[in-house]
Amino acid sequence: MHAEQPAVRTGRAKRLPRAVRERQIMDAAVEVFSRLGFHAASMDEISEVAGISKPMLYAYLGSKEELFATCIRREATRMMEAIAHGVEPDQPPDVQLWSGLRAFFGFVGENRASWQVLHRQASSQGGPFAEELADLRGRAIGLVAALLLHSSGFPDGPRDGGKEAESLAAALVGAGESLADWWLDNPEEPAGVVAARLMNLVWMGFGDLVAGNVWHPPSRRAPEVDTDIGGSTPPAG
Repeated sequence: MHAEQPAVRTGRAKRLPRAVRERQIMDAAVEVFSRLGFHAASMDEISEVAGISKPMLYAYLGSKEELFATCIRREATRMMEAIAHGVEPDQPPDVQLWSGLRAFFGFVGENRASWQVLHRQASSQGGPFAEELADLRGRAIGLVAALLLHSSGFPDGPRDGGKEAESLAAALVGAGESLADWWLDNPEEPAGVVAARLMNLVWMGFGDLVAGNVWHPPSRRAPEVDTDIGGSTPPAG
C-alpha cells in the first residue's frame, strides 16, 4: 500500500471535483469503519486509505462523528435505491416481494462493508447515530408496506390495511436485517439461497393473508386479547 501512495499524492488531489473527492473519502471511511469499528477507526487511517491529508479530510467532511453519520446516510440511500429499482411492480405479488428480497440481499452481498457500517456499527454505537438507523428502518418499512398494500388484498383504508401492512412490513424488515447479519458470518451461502429462505419463510404466511386466510387462536385460551389481525371476527369457541 505504501508503494502506491506517492503516485496518489502527487496527482494534485485538490483539482478533483468536490463530489468526486467526497465519494473517495466516504469509500475509504466505509472500508475503515467496517473493518475496525467506529471507536478504533482513526482519521489518520481514513486519510491514508483515501490518499489525502488529514486536514483536507476534516475540511471536506468534518469530524469523525460527522463523517460516520454521512457514511450511514449515503449507504442507506444506496441500499434503498437498489431495493426500489429491483422491485418488479408489474409482476404478481409473490414475484414483487421476491424481487425486492433478491435486490436487498444482492446489495448486501456486493457491499458487505456497507452493511457492516449500517447495521453492526451504527446499531452498536447508539447515541447520535440511533436516529440515522431509525430513519433507515422507517424508510425500509414504508417501502415494504407500500408494496404489500399495492400488491395484496389488504383493505386500503388508513386504519385497517395501512396498519396491518405496516406491522407486517416491520416484521419482514426485522427478519431481513437479522438474516443479513447472520449472512455476514456465513459468507459462503449464495445470495439467492439466502433470499429464497426468507421468501419461503414469509410468503407462506403472506400468501394466505393475500388470499384472505387468517389464523386465529382458540378464543377460550385468550378471551381478553383482540386477535383480529385480518379484519374478520374470530369464531366463538
